[in-house]
Amino acid sequence: MSRVAEISAALAGYDPKALSVDGVQAFLASLVEPAILRERERVPLFEALGRVLAQDVISPFNVPPHDNSAMDGFAFDGAALDAPAAGEVSLRVAGTVLAGAAWRGALSKGEALKIMTGAVMPAGFDTVVPQEFCSVDGDTVRFPADALRRGDNRRFAGEDLMQGRPALLQGERLTPAGLGLLASLGQADACVVRRLRVAYFSTGDEILSLGEAPREGAVYDSNRYTVFGLLTRLGCEVVDLGMVRDDPAALAAALSDAALRADAIITSGGVSVGEADHTRAVMRQLGDMAFWRVAMRPGRPMAVGLVPKGHGAGAGAAVLFGLPGNPVAVMVTFLAFVRPALLRLMGCNASNAAPPPMLRARSVASIRKKPGRTEYQRGRVTCTPGALPEVRIAGNQGSGVLSSMVEGNGLVVLHHAQGSVAPGDEVDVMMFDGVV
Repeated sequence: MSRVAEISAALAGYDPKALSVDGVQAFLASLVEPAILRERERVPLFEALGRVLAQDVISPFNVPPHDNSAMDGFAFDGAALDAPAAGEVSLRVAGTVLAGAAWRGALSKGEALKIMTGAVMPAGFDTVVPQEFCSVDGDTVRFPADALRRGDNRRFAGEDLMQGRPALLQGERLTPAGLGLLASLGQADACVVRRLRVAYFSTGDEILSLGEAPREGAVYDSNRYTVFGLLTRLGCEVVDLGMVRDDPAALAAALSDAALRADAIITSGGVSVGEADHTRAVMRQLGDMAFWRVAMRPGRPMAVGLVPKGHGAGAGAAVLFGLPGNPVAVMVTFLAFVRPALLRLMGCNASNAAPPPMLRARSVASIRKKPGRTEYQRGRVTCTPGALPEVRIAGNQGSGVLSSMVEGNGLVVLHHAQGSVAPGDEVDVMMFDGVV
């Protein structure tokens, strides 16, 4: 039994002619699992943004390495707060502690030290009063006893990271904060999974490459550039194979070349049932494929499968995603299905490979929707302080209207069983920030 047939048989209610969004996501999770990248390399931190960690990072020491002050102010023994005279604490200032240096002198009861943010807490002192609460007269500092409690404004050693415990986990994508965290551990590089190589080409005789003269019935290839942007944002190594005509031999050559050069392949166009759509036949001839009509809008036709890298044993296969030809359908199917699958192939753990989180927003207007399919409508979310975010539908919702993807800042996700939306109803929105 082929891999695709094996996965199909294991999915409850699998129907390639009416597959739900959840069914597609479950299928892809099983399909990509054996192909997850394992190769690793070490890269400098300045080159590690967006890369996937190949192993856990264990903290070699406590961060911070010592108790320190969270404020500019005065450090003292918090016992002085227990019985203040007339509600006011009065202490003698014995010196100053600067960040980067520890206090070496002796301290007596009733004394305090002026201290800077980040400076090491002196032995025996456990509380810091912010300087704005204080009045200073010569070497005496006074402040209201009820301005704070014992232990306030003290950071503990290991409060951020504990020595010997994981600081970052295998499968996490390195964010700017992650880079800073590694730097705080003194690490100049990171052990990461190698970049995922993704080959991409557009198909269709009606497609014009940039630089070609316009002609009747033809359109310029926008998909190649949106997919390039989506893959680049994801941190993939993009293998651009340009545009391929509706010719079986050319399509077969392009797919075979893509499988040899990449871990995954993305095509756009040619997966519907039109007479000139040769891509389906060629895909079926070359690889182990499934062709779907997904219960969604936009983006109904889709193909997925495996294209062998060669005929020898152990040659492996590239995972293929055949997307629709309409520009918005390409972007929506990429966000809903391809992006999570590619993240998993990149070595991301389950939480890092999940689709973008949903924002809950209130619909400004009514939205017509019949249960039985998932709809992704382009929307524009606005926020007002103290109120739930609001979303309105952004422009023409046709699957070829790319301008509405520019106008919107998220996709209003109307789920499979959901019906029409009335003004004021809450809806889920998949935000574009950092993704599109």
